[in-house]
Amino acid sequence: MDFLPLKALHIIFVITWFAGLFYMVRLFIYHAEAEQKSEPEKSILQTQYKLMSKRLWLIITWPSAILASVFAFWMLFKIPSYLQMPWMLVKLGFVALLYLYHLACHKIYSQLQHDVVNYSSKQLRIWNEVATILLFAIVFLVVLKNAVNWIYGVIGIVLFSTLLMLAVKLYKKIRAKSDWERKN
Repeated sequence: MDFLPLKALHIIFVITWFAGLFYMVRLFIYHAEAEQKSEPEKSILQTQYKLMSKRLWLIITWPSAILASVFAFWMLFKIPSYLQMPWMLVKLGFVALLYLYHLACHKIYSQLQHDVVNYSSKQLRIWNEVATILLFAIVFLVVLKNAVNWIYGVIGIVLFSTLLMLAVKLYKKIRAKSDWERKN
């Protein structure tokens, strides 16, 4: 197979892998929030989230991760000189971190499938940002092909994420105060 079709397939499966990871953690958040509901709503929601998670995880996310890697290794086999480029080595380091993130998500998935909720929705929202930071770092590395400039992209997304979380906290405080004033 020519290189460009391999590259296209790699990109497609990277996109579906990240889509799966982003939506998966969103389902984790919903599952954790359902823990606060009363019965029968809690059971109905958590049963549905478990089914949705299982389908997403086993039919989309895991296969996408595997296929993205298969096509990546195939490209590296066709052009082994990529492994001598510093930006590629840094990218592969971030991909290793992405797999660790994926495996940590698998652990959370398994726990939730067994009705073990160890994380709050707030913790899971923060956890979701880890994938965003990895995505930014990897994309900047691939596009800029520079092992140093990715730092600026990661710093930017960390600052943006921090500002976004602070804005959400501020909004929650304003909303809670407004709700309290309305009730009193």
